[in-house]
Amino acid sequence: MTTPRDVWRKVKRVIREADVVLEVIDAREPMKTRCETLERLVDKMGKKLVIVINKADLVPRDILEKWKKYLSKEYYTIYVSASSRLGTRKLWIAIKKVCDKRPVKVAVVGYPNVGKSTIINILKGRHSVGTSPLPGFTKHITQVKAATWLRVIDTPGVLPVEKKDELDLILKCAAPPERFDDPVVAAIKFIEYANKVAPGVLEKTYSIKEKDPLEFLRALAIKRGLLTKGGEPRIEEAAKIVIRDWQNGKIAWYHLPPGEE
Repeated sequence: MTTPRDVWRKVKRVIREADVVLEVIDAREPMKTRCETLERLVDKMGKKLVIVINKADLVPRDILEKWKKYLSKEYYTIYVSASSRLGTRKLWIAIKKVCDKRPVKVAVVGYPNVGKSTIINILKGRHSVGTSPLPGFTKHITQVKAATWLRVIDTPGVLPVEKKDELDLILKCAAPPERFDDPVVAAIKFIEYANKVAPGVLEKTYSIKEKDPLEFLRALAIKRGLLTKGGEPRIEEAAKIVIRDWQNGKIAWYHLPPGEE
């Protein structure tokens, strides 16, 4: 069984080989997907760090600008939508801004499903030339020559989620619905949180007015035709839909940075 210590060991190896580390966070939940342990580690290892606020298409631009201003107090910060290829030119600009070394080696790190692999593929581009193993790494961890000045470590550093609270796992997109012991309990926590931080967002997303989490899941199951042979709503399947929709970006909200709430 892989432990958080094992995962951190691999992350450290990736960082050690890099000159610049891109920390990818989710625009919908910047503080919950940011990892200060990672940031301290990057600083301690003498590397440059850029915070990449991804999924920017899900949040209003003025809110993104506020987060950029807030996070830029500590690290160079940009926002992009990797899946939509919006603003991705900023990635190259940021790398060149923070590091003069040529060629520069870049690692992409973050929690599961924040868009690390998509960003790696964008950096690699269509014109990347082959791969080569990094010294001391297995054959599965390689670097790609993306340009004369750029090398991309072709393995994302996946941060361990050490807090096993269901809500935290959902917000960090750290586990698929099937991995939860009780998806209904997990989804109820998520719905309660959504109703608190973004009232009305679930009604807007699903056209369901129920505020009680269990009744909401029941209504969603009925609306989607998820019924048992006896006609009872399959609440667990509805719970999985809600969790999956958050992970796929179908549910969106935003927060203001600390001090601006």
